[in-house]
Amino acid sequence: MRGNFNHSRDQAQRYGAPRRGWMALLLYFCCLTCSPTALAGDLISSAVVFMYHRFGESSYPSTNIRMEQFKAHLDEIRGGGYEVMPLAEIIAAFRRKEPLPDRAIALSVDDAFLSVHDKAWPLLNKAGLPFTLFVATDAIDTKRPNYMSWEQLRALAAAGVTIGSQTGSHPHLPAVTQARLDEEFARSNARFRAELGFAPDLLAYPYGEFGSREKQAARAAGFIAAFGQHSGVAHSGEDIFGLPRFAMNESFGSVERFRLAGNGLPLPVSDVLPADTVIRANNPPNFGFTVADGIDGLNILSCFASNMSGAARIERLGS
Repeated sequence: MRGNFNHSRDQAQRYGAPRRGWMALLLYFCCLTCSPTALAGDLISSAVVFMYHRFGESSYPSTNIRMEQFKAHLDEIRGGGYEVMPLAEIIAAFRRKEPLPDRAIALSVDDAFLSVHDKAWPLLNKAGLPFTLFVATDAIDTKRPNYMSWEQLRALAAAGVTIGSQTGSHPHLPAVTQARLDEEFARSNARFRAELGFAPDLLAYPYGEFGSREKQAARAAGFIAAFGQHSGVAHSGEDIFGLPRFAMNESFGSVERFRLAGNGLPLPVSDVLPADTVIRANNPPNFGFTVADGIDGLNILSCFASNMSGAARIERLGS
C-alpha cells in the first residue's frame, strides 16, 4: 500500500522549524479496527505507550494536559482493565519475544517540567502507577525556570520512577552534525552518571525526530530502545529504536481518545518506504508498506499524516 504525506507545518510552528535541507517524516498512524484474532500469528507482544509533557499548565495547550483530563485518564486506567507496566519491562519482553498481558500500557513523560513533580507525581504515586520520565540534562543543569532539579529527580528515581534520556540540549537531532550528535549522548550520559549514579537505558528523541543515523548513534551510545512521538501501538516485530507513543494534550487528551488508543492493536508491516524517516529530497514522499499476511479488514484501513485534517488517500497494490 502507499499514500502521500507532507511534513507537518503545525509541528514546525509549535516547536521551531528544523534546519532547511531536511524534513522529518511525520506519519501519525495507520488505524485498523479489527479483532484480536486478526493479528494472531508471529506477533508475540504489543503495548500502548502514552506520552505527556506538562500538567495543569494552561499557557502551553499543545503540550499540556488539563488536570481534569489527566484524572479522567487515571479513572479509565483503574476501571478499564489495563495492565500498567514499567516501560523497561515492556522493552525486556520485546527483546525476548515474550508475550505481554492484554491491554498492556505504559506511561511516559517528556522534559521534566516542574508540574510533573508537583501535580502528576502525587497522583501517580498514590495510585501506584509506574512511569518513565525522559530528561534533557542541560535544562536541569542551568536551573531553567519551571523545570525540576537534580535533587527532585533523585527523589523520583529513588521512589521507583524510571529515568530516561532526551539528550543534553534537546536539539533537532537530524539537523546537527555527527560529532554533535555523539557529543549530545556522551555529555548527557556523563551528567546522569554524576548526578544519579547511572546512565539511562531508554531514549526519547527530542521533538520525536529521528532517522537511520540517529538510531545508529543511539545504539552506539548504549541505549537499548528509543521512542518517537508518532502515534501507534508498539510491538515486538518493529524496530526497537523507533517505537511509537500516543501523545496526550489538551486537544487530543479526551478520555475517549485515551480509551481508543489504550484498546488499540498493532498493525505489523514490512517493506516500509521511504526507509529513512528523515526526508532530504522528494518531499512530500510516497509512503508505502506491506501488511503482514492474515490481517483482515484492510478495506477499512485509514492513514493519517501530521498536516492533514482527514485521512490520506490510500492505493492498494496487489491482492
